[in-house]
Amino acid sequence: MEPLDKPYSDLRLAAMAPNTFMGKILKIFGPLLDKLLGINKLRNVYESCQLSGLDKQQFSQKLLDGLGVQVSGVNGVLEKVPQSGRCVVVCNHPYGMIEGVIIAHLLTAFRSDTQVMANVGLQIFKEIKGYFIFANPLKPKAKINTLAIKQCFSHLENDGLLVVFPAGRVSFFQSDKQRITDGDWNRLVIKLAQKTRAPILPVFISGTNSQLFHRMGRIYYRFRLLMLAHEMFKLQAHNINLKTNNLLSIKQLNEFKGIKRMNDFVRLQCYLNDENYFTPWLEDDASMPFKNIIPTADKITIKSELAQLPDEQHLLDFKSFSVYYGYQNQMPLCVQEITRLREITFRTLDEGSGEICDTDKFDATYMHLFIFDHKNEEIIGAYRIGQTDLLQNKGGVSQLYLSQMFNFSAGFINQQQPCLEMGRSFIIAAHQNSFHGLLLLWKGIGAFVCQNPHYRTLYGTVSLSKLYDPRSVALIDEVMVTNKDGVNAKEAFKGKLHPEVKDFISAAPVELNQLSALVMGIEEDSKDIPVLLKQYHKLGAIFHCTGIDVNFNHTPGLLLSVNLPEAPEKLLKLYLGSSKAAYLNYDKS
Repeated sequence: MEPLDKPYSDLRLAAMAPNTFMGKILKIFGPLLDKLLGINKLRNVYESCQLSGLDKQQFSQKLLDGLGVQVSGVNGVLEKVPQSGRCVVVCNHPYGMIEGVIIAHLLTAFRSDTQVMANVGLQIFKEIKGYFIFANPLKPKAKINTLAIKQCFSHLENDGLLVVFPAGRVSFFQSDKQRITDGDWNRLVIKLAQKTRAPILPVFISGTNSQLFHRMGRIYYRFRLLMLAHEMFKLQAHNINLKTNNLLSIKQLNEFKGIKRMNDFVRLQCYLNDENYFTPWLEDDASMPFKNIIPTADKITIKSELAQLPDEQHLLDFKSFSVYYGYQNQMPLCVQEITRLREITFRTLDEGSGEICDTDKFDATYMHLFIFDHKNEEIIGAYRIGQTDLLQNKGGVSQLYLSQMFNFSAGFINQQQPCLEMGRSFIIAAHQNSFHGLLLLWKGIGAFVCQNPHYRTLYGTVSLSKLYDPRSVALIDEVMVTNKDGVNAKEAFKGKLHPEVKDFISAAPVELNQLSALVMGIEEDSKDIPVLLKQYHKLGAIFHCTGIDVNFNHTPGLLLSVNLPEAPEKLLKLYLGSSKAAYLNYDKS
């Protein structure tokens, strides 16, 4: 399309002046203000780039080129946008104008049914008005806003793609938070999503306006509005990165109580994409390839070892499965097979040692509690359990595996009473989606403590696999750790957290189901928090700190303890069975 001879957009303040007394004053001083506010520069770009009368997509691309704006992360965002159907994209508002053009251009190229709720200030460009549903955030009760809200609902009801900048105005320095960030987000997005059942995609837009912009804004807030045009000319060769994670479903929203908390959740998911607060995992040493795993142990010999175990070490049966416990000197081949299966399982979680099997010196001194499937003649899962009283009698705290990860003071529970140190748990892949694997292990633990009722406390770590995003691990650590008394990590987990996380947590406690929603919003594959973490939480676990297990592929581990007699009645009945009362009434004296 050839540009029109006469400019289609009249980029002068005088042209926008209302027919009032103040409008007449504006027309008189318009030329001077055009120069001071950078509107003359904007008009020069408009004319030199021949933007007049262009199609909206051509116009926006040439405008961005003329301003020298570079945008990255586009493909990552488009991969998450549904190809059809209703959806709301929400973004932070770091620049005030140009991000609306960027998002409108990129999403319209992907979906022609894109509409962006935008500030009336963008009406200055007539060529791109087709992108926008205009609103006036400076006048909340203005009629244009009521009409805009109706248009947004209608657009989603027609299965369109809607973009909203919930802050409604440019990010600014907030003295109470001591940082530059969006103001309060309007809750319209939550209302739109709830009424139309539309998923929400939070997109973080990197960067901010100049220091001068923010300094002037601190003097008088309206200076920010007056400087927006000038700020666009400071983006020459500036890279604006777009980053998103996952669509947020209505189910995830409903994990949070009240529209304000839902709104804060969506905002947090947006800011969690800020790469200034992202520290990737250290790369594994590629020069150390995984070794071939040892062959499967002889099944006849394994069954022979099981048959020779004392009757009390055969804890329970369920269908074709039996739960046993034993020690390496009683059943060396069974323990060897457990170490083989551990290595196979842990490698799938990026936790494998890379050796021929997963073993260390503690396998010889710890008890092994495991499930044997008689039908398929195989071990399907196990726990390695340290009896702290027996172990420390042989050489003090150094006999405990977790003493390699944590410094235990005299005040920590494992120095106060006999405990069971739980670790190295696994269920083989074929049984990970079945209910009986983890249940049988815990019934086995219940049977063991009923035989040995002086063990009242379990403690151990939940491995937070490096398949998790570091931001997820940092969130889990921040939310779950509540009692650091008596212990600290020898190598602490040092994850970055966006200040918005602190704001979110300080506003209200985060429940476990809400933590799940947060983590699922971050994870590329939408995975939930570890099943074992949920299991311990149900038992009433106290979480102490997160350390790095340098002997387990530098995997983060969340240390916890469970006072078993205080676990919920329902779970005690499930795991301890008919021996529950005797266990609870055990007299330690």
